[in-house]
Amino acid sequence: MKRDLIILSNRLPLSFEKGEKGLHAKQSSGGLVTALEPLLQEHGGIWVGSAGTEQDPEHQKQMREELSVLARQHHYRYEPITLTLEEQAKFYEGFSNEIIWPLFHDLQSRCNFDPSYWEFYLQVNAKFAECVNKISKRNSLIWINDYQLMQVAPLLRKKLPKATLVFFLHIPFPPPDIYEKLPWGRQVLESLLSHTLIGLQTARDVRNFIACLSAFLPKISVTRAAGGHRMVQFDGRRTVVGAFPISIDFEDFERGSDSDDVRRRASTLRAQQRNDMVTILGIDRLDYTKGIPERLKAFALFLRQHPELHRKTSLIQIVVPSRESIPGYQVLKAEIERLVTQVNGEFAEPGWVPINYIHRALPRTELLALYRTSRVAFITPLKDGMNLVAKEYIACRHENDGVLILSEFAGAATELKVGSLLVNPYDQSAVANALAEAVTMDEAEQRRRMTRLRNQVRKANLATWLETFMAQAEPPHEDAATA
Repeated sequence: MKRDLIILSNRLPLSFEKGEKGLHAKQSSGGLVTALEPLLQEHGGIWVGSAGTEQDPEHQKQMREELSVLARQHHYRYEPITLTLEEQAKFYEGFSNEIIWPLFHDLQSRCNFDPSYWEFYLQVNAKFAECVNKISKRNSLIWINDYQLMQVAPLLRKKLPKATLVFFLHIPFPPPDIYEKLPWGRQVLESLLSHTLIGLQTARDVRNFIACLSAFLPKISVTRAAGGHRMVQFDGRRTVVGAFPISIDFEDFERGSDSDDVRRRASTLRAQQRNDMVTILGIDRLDYTKGIPERLKAFALFLRQHPELHRKTSLIQIVVPSRESIPGYQVLKAEIERLVTQVNGEFAEPGWVPINYIHRALPRTELLALYRTSRVAFITPLKDGMNLVAKEYIACRHENDGVLILSEFAGAATELKVGSLLVNPYDQSAVANALAEAVTMDEAEQRRRMTRLRNQVRKANLATWLETFMAQAEPPHEDAATA
């Protein structure tokens, strides 16, 4: 890559902790960091993102000093954006997560269309654009990530008409009958078409996006582009739109789950179980899109229908704290804990508790050990852009055994239908039946399915996603054929 690379995300991939020697920056974990950090290491560039809300001048000084230290250790540097408390509340907690997040996950009844949220969304997006305008060159490649920053591109386009602006949406894109609820929907679509390339997770997301364009921007023209993508022409600009399903570093998870520490921890976990115990694993952030209450109700139905499997099955449900300052998330947490108590109260026996509930993030060693020792992965979001937990579980199944129960509404279902048990998470009976099938599945069938899943994830790995997306990150060509 010969051009300068600038990556934008809502937050910098860092957290700052106060220690005896002052402020210390620690790299965050997560799919976005894992995906993009190697690209910056190889080619250099700048990562732009929020570093939190305004603090005292000494805090700001220490933060910038720490970022300078990190820049000397890497081939790239960080450029922090600082938000006021009101901006954080109304841009991030408000517009991003009380409007766009529920709407794009087909849960419009949870939206709060406060008009002040839109004003602050524009204000913060303008802050990002102002920062990038100061640090970019005329022909920079600027990669904007996710739903928090959908209004940045038109502001950049005014001052950087030759720059290549690419955008990747990590969450689903809704169909027109859902999207039309957004009061500012037309402005958002017009802004997105300021990009050279728009990447979405699945072919369904692409269809939904094109359908929304056709419904709300009737002057657009859509043609076929190379690679099965779409070329959209609007207001004198051309934008390529395509599906680029994000993935994981398969080899990293496969290697990590075979380390000595993980093997020892897995051995300890197995020793704590009965030999005939089947562990079912659910891992989710605290979020209503993950379908955790629906999952717990389906598990209760499974226990009622299959008393012969009591004491032979155990659900470990891990809920990682997330967005707990946003209204509704504490209510969700209370509902989950009430259901756990209710199920355990109804079915527990001396020496056996059906649900082990953990409300915290787990260290990587513990997580990989659970992937190795859990016979069934129970992943049933109501809607999900992709869901990388499913792929992580598959990468850690060295013996080609185990069963993946996966929601048909997860983006990953398109790729992982080759070996998973697909379910409708709203259908408690179907989910309970899938649990019974998974728990009693013979080893030959497990291996047949898991072999297919591992081959799929190994082939469509993180490097493939990054390479495919970056290959399209150039201005559109002239040779588009009419769709």
